Amino acid sequence: MSKTSLIICLLVLVYSPATGLGDDSEIWPGSSWERATPEQVGMDAEVLLKARDYALTGGGSGCVTRHGRLVMQWGEKKRRYDLKSSTKAIGVTAVGLAIKDGKIKSLQDPAKKYHPGFGVPPKSNAETGRLDKITLFHLATQTAGFDKSGGYTELLFEPGTKWSYSDGGPNWLAECITLAYGQDLNKLMFERVFGPIGINKEDLAWRSNAYRPKEINGITRREFGSGISANVNAMARIGYLYLRRGRWRDRQIIPASFVDMARKVPEAVGGLPVVRKYSYFNASDHYGLLWWNNADGTMAKVPRDAYFSWGLYDSLIVVMPSLDIVAARAGKSLNKARNSDYKAIEPFMEPIVLSLREKKQ
Repeated sequence: MSKTSLIICLLVLVYSPATGLGDDSEIWPGSSWERATPEQVGMDAEVLLKARDYALTGGGSGCVTRHGRLVMQWGEKKRRYDLKSSTKAIGVTAVGLAIKDGKIKSLQDPAKKYHPGFGVPPKSNAETGRLDKITLFHLATQTAGFDKSGGYTELLFEPGTKWSYSDGGPNWLAECITLAYGQDLNKLMFERVFGPIGINKEDLAWRSNAYRPKEINGITRREFGSGISANVNAMARIGYLYLRRGRWRDRQIIPASFVDMARKVPEAVGGLPVVRKYSYFNASDHYGLLWWNNADGTMAKVPRDAYFSWGLYDSLIVVMPSLDIVAARAGKSLNKARNSDYKAIEPFMEPIVLSLREKKQ
């Protein structure tokens, strides 16, 4: 085992909430976050500033929390940013809610069970014979086969045989959940998730679908592919909900088992061939339920249990369970190539971790 891996393992043992050590895991933000200096939560401020400074190469706003306390913040804290594909990780929370409510029975259910018009248009999709095979799981893992656009796109392959980054697939998933509830997902999420964790409509807005008709069965049609704008406070609260495995204070908002699925690479996904590998590399080895992760150790100095939302312009909600850390960042692009190369976001995440490892004695 390398020295870096050994140190990270020791940090996991010391700081993981699963160990039950200390009361820090029970600190919850009210109308604002409790503040702490980096040193008060075992972090080195000078090293942590490297994460902030890198984030600011793209301007914008951000924050870092540890043990439920805000330890660093920059930029305009109330400004909402267009989060682009970070919407996927936020939107999939509605799938967890639907599982909790019994609105969907299993992610292995066929999507057509919940959406009679699923996959059409284009008409050519129905002619492939693939639509009946596509499950909610395929839609939530980018393995359904839909092409990239958030509109009505063609199927590229048999479901479950490849991984292909898509907005269209997650948008079909959003429609399945909309029809399962018979309700606008924006209203549902503010009532059941956003509101209870302290996010109001000044913090987060969800546009109606920009790629398809505005309504489905008379209900406002939202998207998971994109469409949410939010400030970093809202982003951090969503990250903290996931850090606490779907619980907020004494209330289980979404199932802990769903969070555990979302943050890991499913066995059926890892190692699948990646469509457009020049842009998405080996994405199937570090992708969960519409959340990215570091399960394969691509970022060597970042814990393998770290997972994160990731949108165009590099909006990030970063969750590091073993270190009890949540970080958020939004602004302009850090990744000028606009691909899924972790090298563009690693300089943000790595100093956060190293601020613990290199803490001055």
